[in-house]
Amino acid sequence: MTDHQHSTDRHPAEHAHPKGKEYLAIAVVLTVITAVEVAVFYIPAMHPVLVPVLLTLSTLKFALVAMFYMHLKFDHRLFSWLFVLPISLAVLVIIALMKLFGVF
Repeated sequence: MTDHQHSTDRHPAEHAHPKGKEYLAIAVVLTVITAVEVAVFYIPAMHPVLVPVLLTLSTLKFALVAMFYMHLKFDHRLFSWLFVLPISLAVLVIIALMKLFGVF
């Protein structure tokens, strides 16, 4: 058998990843956002703006999960754009359809 020597020069350096404390902080932020979403649903004064508020909070949670847990924050910008553009388009289409059909 041939013994192959692998040089570390050809392998790119590892990307920086969040540490345990950062993951915990992100989890706490996601928990707080979820609690706000539940609270907004039960506050009658918020019902006129319920859908936009929930869409905004959900998009914020999606961005946090994509950036940190999927490590997009540390990858090439192209991968971030491949997530941001479709989700933005989807949110705009949903809002347009809701406006068209008189949901809000």
